Amino acid sequence: MRGPHNIWRLIRTGATLERTGAMGVVLEAMKAPPRLRLVARVLGWPFKWLGLKGDTSLPPATRALTALGPAYIKFGQVLSTRPDVVGDELADQLRYLQDKLPPFPTRVAKAMVEEDLELKVDEVFSDFSEPVAAASIAQVHRARLAENGRWVAVKVLRPAIDRAFRKDIDAFYLAAGMIEWLSPASRRLRPREVIAHFEGVVMGELDLRLESAAASEFANNTAQDAGFQVPEPLWNLSARQVMTMEWAEGLPIGDNAALDAAGHDRVALGERVLRLFLSHALRDGYFHADMHQGNMKVAPNGDIIAYDFGIMGRIDQYTRRVYAEILFGFIRKDYRRVAEVHFEAGYVPADRDVEEFARALRVVGEPIFGMDASRISMARLLAYLFEVTERFGMQTRTELILLQRTMVVVEGVARSLHPHINIWEVARPIVEGYIRENVGPRATIRDLTQAARVFARFGPKLPRLVEAQLIRQMEPAEKPAKGPATGGLAWMAAGAAIATICIWVGAHL
Repeated sequence: MRGPHNIWRLIRTGATLERTGAMGVVLEAMKAPPRLRLVARVLGWPFKWLGLKGDTSLPPATRALTALGPAYIKFGQVLSTRPDVVGDELADQLRYLQDKLPPFPTRVAKAMVEEDLELKVDEVFSDFSEPVAAASIAQVHRARLAENGRWVAVKVLRPAIDRAFRKDIDAFYLAAGMIEWLSPASRRLRPREVIAHFEGVVMGELDLRLESAAASEFANNTAQDAGFQVPEPLWNLSARQVMTMEWAEGLPIGDNAALDAAGHDRVALGERVLRLFLSHALRDGYFHADMHQGNMKVAPNGDIIAYDFGIMGRIDQYTRRVYAEILFGFIRKDYRRVAEVHFEAGYVPADRDVEEFARALRVVGEPIFGMDASRISMARLLAYLFEVTERFGMQTRTELILLQRTMVVVEGVARSLHPHINIWEVARPIVEGYIRENVGPRATIRDLTQAARVFARFGPKLPRLVEAQLIRQMEPAEKPAKGPATGGLAWMAAGAAIATICIWVGAHL
């Protein structure tokens, strides 16, 4: 499907933004440079009449994104968590995209449930409500199980949603290719790889069996987290297009007025959201990667309830350590160490100057220490970070996209609850605890233990592996005859390895 025909989709995107008035609103809210605003208007105005009209009762940006489709709505959901970037008014308007989109008919949802589960809705559920929430991918119904009267949430995918997403993604691929062709400097940002990553994430979100598995794993990981709940999925009533899970009763975490009226401590909630995310990312390497206000509630007892597990992030042990060391360096204002970690991890090309990079990082860190979030211009900070990445030739790390995106969203949610939050002070105990456990002598011992276990599993194969390697190194100049020389050398290597393991294990018993 990818090809020049997607040019029409891109033209219509710009035309829709212009026709709905969203182009000017977004550029103004994000304080775009005058030159960029002029170019956008010049390119968009001639095609304005081709744009989609959208729902005229909605504000311009919300109207444009809902008209353009699910992939654009996803982008709007991220912006809705960042009033510090787009302004309070626009962020508030975009929250409509989180769970208040127009639903599809309940009769269609029931038909999809019956088709996917091969069960009659009226036999399984004694009550099946109209949609209680509708987002870009699916909508949710409140239902009561006929067998025990238990209330559950039934999530049903929007009809033909996968086809709608593929159309948008195909156009995004074309746009990415055009950007790389028109601006070779943009290739360090890997536009096409970013779109490929986005495609993989979204396509996984369109199979609710995978979301059920994610919810189950996340619930197991977080079972002991105080003040946090994850509803359990009901596997017998879940399939590709349908997911049934425990009903979570609570207030929307984005409704500050309702939280205040109920007597909840928003300062504590804001700090807990941030600490929970850091704990899940660093401790488990598995985190909720779509933690906007539409996917969290506050239970009557003050617990944070997370749901909608279509997008989850996973990072390996090494990346977690790099991430923790970077955060720890910022907390301690050790910019030299932060710079070194970037170089050691390969995030910055080795031919750049580490001292210069450390100085650039100081410009990032110093203005925000000891300052509450309400006085920090995140838009200005992000603009400077972009300058730094360009100056030092840093490429986009696709394996970190979800982590970075979620950190931006979570910090935005925390700010909305606690406008004066100091993210570094909140993060300190989580990061320091992780560093104590995973960086230093204790971590080295644990790494050696894991290496020894792997080594031991391959013990029986070591003689042949060593012998084969020696033969490859000696060919073609000298082909050794099979005999005690080569075989003995292999056994010596294997014996040394086994002895090393035995010595190490003996020393730690």
